[in-house]
This record gives sequence, C-alpha cells and structure tokens, in this order.
Amino acid sequence: MKNTKITLLFICVCGMTSTMNAYLPQSLLRIKEVPFTKVHIMDTFWASRIETNRTVSIPSAFKQCEKNGRFDNFAIAGGLMKGEQKGDFPFDDTDPYKIIEGASYSLAAHYDKKLDAYLDSVIHLIASAQETDGYITTCVTNKCYRLSGWWGTHKWERLNSHELYNSGHLIEAAVAHYKATGKKTLLNVAIKNADLICKVFGPNPGQKHVPSGHPIVEMALCKLYKVTNSKKYLDMAKYFIDETGRGTDGHRLSEYSQDYKPILQQNEILGHAVRAGYLYSGVADMASLTNDTTYFKALARIWDNMAGKKLYITGGMGSRAQGEGFGPNYELHNMQAYAETCASIANVFWNQRMFLATGDAKYADVVERAIYNGVLSGVSLSGDHFFYDNPLESMGQHQRQEWFGCACCPGNITRFVASVPNYMYAILNDEIYINQYIQSSSTIATAHNRLNITQETKYPWDGHIRMTIKAKSATPVSIKIRIPGWAQNSPVPTDLYHFIDKPRTYTIKLNGEQVTGKLTNGYVTLTRRWKKNDLIDLNLPMVARQIQAIDSVEDDQGKLAIERGPIVYCLEGVDQKDSTVFNKIIPANTQIESVYKPEKLNGIVELNVQGKELQKDGTIKDITLKAIPYSVWNNRGSDQMAVWVPQETRYARTSPNPSIASRAHSVVLQSAIQKDAPASAATEEEAWGINDQWEPKSSSDISKPYFYWWQKVGVPVSIAYTFDNLETVHNVQVYWLDFDQYDGNFRVPESWALYYKEGDEWKPVETTESYNVKKDCYNSLNFKTVTTTGLKIVALLQKDASGGIIEWKVN
Repeated sequence: MKNTKITLLFICVCGMTSTMNAYLPQSLLRIKEVPFTKVHIMDTFWASRIETNRTVSIPSAFKQCEKNGRFDNFAIAGGLMKGEQKGDFPFDDTDPYKIIEGASYSLAAHYDKKLDAYLDSVIHLIASAQETDGYITTCVTNKCYRLSGWWGTHKWERLNSHELYNSGHLIEAAVAHYKATGKKTLLNVAIKNADLICKVFGPNPGQKHVPSGHPIVEMALCKLYKVTNSKKYLDMAKYFIDETGRGTDGHRLSEYSQDYKPILQQNEILGHAVRAGYLYSGVADMASLTNDTTYFKALARIWDNMAGKKLYITGGMGSRAQGEGFGPNYELHNMQAYAETCASIANVFWNQRMFLATGDAKYADVVERAIYNGVLSGVSLSGDHFFYDNPLESMGQHQRQEWFGCACCPGNITRFVASVPNYMYAILNDEIYINQYIQSSSTIATAHNRLNITQETKYPWDGHIRMTIKAKSATPVSIKIRIPGWAQNSPVPTDLYHFIDKPRTYTIKLNGEQVTGKLTNGYVTLTRRWKKNDLIDLNLPMVARQIQAIDSVEDDQGKLAIERGPIVYCLEGVDQKDSTVFNKIIPANTQIESVYKPEKLNGIVELNVQGKELQKDGTIKDITLKAIPYSVWNNRGSDQMAVWVPQETRYARTSPNPSIASRAHSVVLQSAIQKDAPASAATEEEAWGINDQWEPKSSSDISKPYFYWWQKVGVPVSIAYTFDNLETVHNVQVYWLDFDQYDGNFRVPESWALYYKEGDEWKPVETTESYNVKKDCYNSLNFKTVTTTGLKIVALLQKDASGGIIEWKVN
C-alpha cells in the first residue's frame, strides 16, 4: 500500500446507501453491461441452476410448445399444415419467442449443435407465418374468431390485442439469436415486422396514434436500434412512450396499462405489474439513449413509490390477482400476494436499466433481492415446474405447475436464468462496476485496458469474496465494489423495511492490508495501476437478521422476517415437528444458528431458530424452528409456509377445529340458479377461499383467501357447499366482499337467497328473517332446520359491479 499513488478512504455507513431521489444526474450515464459470454460462472449455486435451465427447463418448455400447439399455429399461418388455431390467448406466440431467447443465451455460453439445429427449425416455422407486409400474429392470420374478443376483426384494431406485445418478444428473441449465432434468419423477420410497425404507428396522418397496449415493444425497439443503428426504431419506441396516457385517438384511458396519464405526470406505480415493469424498462432505455433527464426524473418518482410502498421483501411486486397488478400504497398481502414471476423479472429489467443510467447501487440492490428470491421461487429445483404467482404465505393451496394456459412465466424463466451472468459487471470508460458476487472468471475490456477478474466465493452462503485481478496494461482502472444495502443496515433502499438489530460491519482488504474507501452511491472505489494477481478480499457480514416492515404494511404488523445476506427465509411445514407454521412465534432478537446442509434442497444454509409454539390450550412451548430459503419452498410437495412470522403470541394462530363449512366442498355452479332447477343441471367448478376459517377484518380485507365471481357484473350468480354426509343446519353467516379495483369494483350484492339440496332439487330455505347485505360484518340468516347434502347461495350482483364472499359459515 505504501507504493500506491492513491488515497483510500473507508466509511461504514449504517443508514441507507442512498436516499430516495438523492441522486438525479444532470446527464444520464451510458454504463454498459459486460456481455454474459465474457463471464464464466463456476459456483455451486448458479452454475447448477443455469445447467438445469439448459438441460431441463428449455427442452421441457419447447416440448410444451409442441404439445400445446404453439408451433402448429405458426405452421398453419405459414400454410405448412391445415388446422385450427390452438390455445386461448392471442399472445401465445410469445412463448416460443421467449424460449428462443433463453436458448440463444444458453447456446452462446455452451454450444449445443442439436439445440442450434432445433432453433433453426423453429425459426423456419416462424418465418413461414410472416405475411408479405411483415405482419405476424398467428391468431389474426389464422382468422381465429374464437379469440376475436381480444383482436377484433382485422389487424391492429384493438389496443389490448397484444399484437405489439408479440412483436416485442419477437424482436428480443431475434436480437438474442443474432448475437449468439451471428445468423440473421430471425433478425430479418423481426426487422421486417418492426418496419411495418414504423409504417402503421406514428404521429403522421393515416397512422395509428396509440401507445403499445401491453408494453415490451419499447424495450425491444431500443435493442433493435442498438443492433442496427437505425434511429427510426428508437424514434418509434419514444413515440409509444410519449403517446402513453394521451388518448390521442380517443380510446378509454386506463391504469391497467399505465395509460391513464402521460408518464411525465405519473407519480405512483399502478395497474398491471408486468406491463409496468416492461414499460418503465423501455422508458429507461429510451431516456438513456437520448439523454432525456425529464423522463428519467419521472421514472425516479415512480420507482420511489414502488420501492418505498409496494415492494415485497422478496423483490416481487404486484399484490393483487385482479388485474395482476398493484393495490394501494402499502398493500403487501402475504397469503394473497400475486407477485407474478414475470413481474419480478420485469423488476430486475427496470432496476438494471436504472443502474446503467445512474451508477447508483440501490438499483443493483433490488436486482439482487429479486433474483435470489422473487425470481428463483418461480421455478422448481428440478427446472420443470413453475409458479405463476409467488405468495409469501400458504396453507398448502399453492403448487408449481408444469405449464399454464397463460404460459408467460415458464418462458420468461428460461430466458432470465440463462442471462444471470449479464448482471455481474458493468463498465464506464475505465471504471468497472462489480454488482453481483458469484464464483466466476471474467474478461473485461475497459476504454484503455483489459482485466481478468476471478471471484472465489461461496456466496450467497458465505460473505467472503476474493477477487484476483490481472491487468493487461499499467493504465489505471477504477474498480467499484458494491456494498449491498443489507450489509450496511438497509434491506431495501427505502424505509419500507428495516433490520431490528445493531448495524454490522464489512471489510475490504487489498493484497492483505485493510483499506478504507469512501462509500459513494453504494460503491467503494479502488483506483490504481493494477498488477498481476492483485487481491481484493471483501468480507460481508453474513449473519441471519430479523426484519420489520413499516407500520403502514398492515399484514406484516406484529411479525418479523428473517434474512441472511441476500436470501430471504421462510418456515415450511415439512421442517416443523407438527407440520404447522401459523402457530409459531419468533421473538425479536432470538438466537439463530446457521448450518450448511449440502444434501438438503440441492445445498442450502438452514437456520435453527429459537422460537415458541402456541398450543391449542393457550399455553406456550419453547421449540427450535427450522427455516429454509424462500426460493426453494414447495420442492417437497404442497405445504404450509410463511415468510413473516409472529413475534408475539397474539399474532399466532392454532389450527381451528373443523366445522361444517370447513369440511364442505365449495363449488361454483355455472347454471341452475333458478330455485326449481334440478341440481344435476348445474356444472360445477371448485371454488376456494370461503371456508378457510380465517376471520376477515373488513369487507375489503383481501389479505387471506376469498372468492369472487370473475368477470360477472350485474347478473345472478351462485356458489354452493356440498357435504360428504348429511348435515343438519339452521343458520348461515356470510361475510360479503366489497372493495375498489381499477378495472372493476366489487360490491355487496343487491340481494341474495339461500337454497338447500333435497334429493336432486334445490329448494329455498324457510325463513322469516331478512337477507342482509351489510358490509364489514357477518350477515346472519336463521332458517327452519333442514338435513341436507348441500347449501347454495344465489346472489344478484349490483349493476356495474362484481361481487364475492370472504367467509361463509354454516351452523
């Protein structure tokens, strides 16, 4: 250190690395990612997952495309086969596109001749489906009027048709394939399609004056601009962004697609979570490429709202199934968390772009939180089962699936996991940003030098990272080492969550000597003429710590979460002696032991937590709880799970005794709502949420399961209990759902009636009482005692509103 010509200052900041909006640059930076092909991961955590993605996830996803007709649709559109369009959505075309993107990343890192040839065959099908003008959306070309509710009667008719969404994923796949293979077969298809978009949409007379509907084409066009250097694609991306919220063509403005006011006027993140993440990623791309600080300031405001009021501790976003989007500020329900896998991936895309424009580590902090928790929870360890939504609490009703009718998440997982090395490093002139810590070797070219950086680490299980530096020349290079917020005292870069214990410290050593470096925007910068085999040792405080949410997050009140490094933990039933999690209590500042278990769940650090257990008689028992990383739950079958665990007895819950309602099967009757209709005439679908025995706090309490009549407005609807055995009953209590939703409100019904099943007939119960429809309470109805195998509610929904039930008791 005596021979170095620089001064290294060290400041241990115990608060947030950067406050909200503290860093808004006068000019946006043009930081560049180090291509993932220059980063070779060699650890036991990510390398195995990337290999599973290559050998299992990608092949299985392609197999599902074959099985479910995704490829057939292209062949039909191209005249290569006859048949009817398969699938239920106009965006089914994007499933192959996303998997092609992931396969291309995989191919670039690990060449596979068979996969290369397979991609060629799929691309041939896609190219055959492209019309002469460049148009490509198979359900429209195939005239699938079964799906005309989405796209209408002709091309580009409807804003929410997903035609531009299809184009966006096509372009992203094409760019990835071209970069990986050098082939232009798919890129030419994408360029032809993008050229058509530039003709159809825009500000000129005769063009369509609308935003994209389901954003992603903005991000894709920016990628195409960078590959082709054709500015019209960047201009097109900016046009879609500018047009958002304007309603130039008179279409109805909607929060659903963030199309409710111009982006420059937006302050809160609203609507569909994936669309939001994709849109703001595209805005960040455009702003960076054009140095538009005005748009970036708007993004910073929206990001502040997301990270400060709507971000799950797992890095997920979007609390509601309705609209697959955001609720009000601080609505972060756990059991009912939607937190779509695609939304977590979109959150990574957005935060990565915010980092590239600013060099602020707070965005890389969110990237890390999301990839280790909210994204990885979306795929099983086997690589062939997927979560669509990612709850933070479960009674065992959640289970990963092989595929979905709306299969956006599996394809998104395949393309994301293959690209993880892309998030490790970035460069700006002769500065290297080290953002993620994974055992690896990398070759990084700066403006005037070339460095080989090797990371040796067991991260995320161990906080020691040794970096060996080898420089090609003596030109000084600045290495910027990210100090994660969790290593300082900030789980996230806002006040939404905080650690309850004292701050921990980190250390940095250069060639064995501890150094002090100034922490700026979350980085300690070491600038020097790097010599061969210079060593940087970073030691991060990898200890289990408890986290508390701000009081405004109602569902987390009285509870604590546990985090160790970047990993969020949970309790899963299978690891507890009584297979139950909701009766567990983890006091503040309890003792927590970390133990590496190489054979458990592909290798994890398990936590032994000194906790308590609430007994049915109200007594408390001291026990040792076991906690596992949240991302690996549900790999041993369906089970109870909780991330946020009570710290006091009053917030714990023992399993309630079975009741008539809880033993019943709840079903939605699609017909037979007339009082004299035979029960056999009804078609049944399983319902969920009305007999789980969780007590609602109000009619707007959607933190626990509930039932609602999806897409039913102002019409008679019904729901029934069926009993395995005869039950003698005389009373029901119904807690009606009533809350506001941007794409349609839910209200107590206008009226309702109760029927019991006698033989094959539904008959009205005999009662002298009123059928109440009050909010925020149980509506009790006494009736003449009946012995029956079923009860049915028939409700008339209010005009212009849907409805539902939170809990339905039977006595």
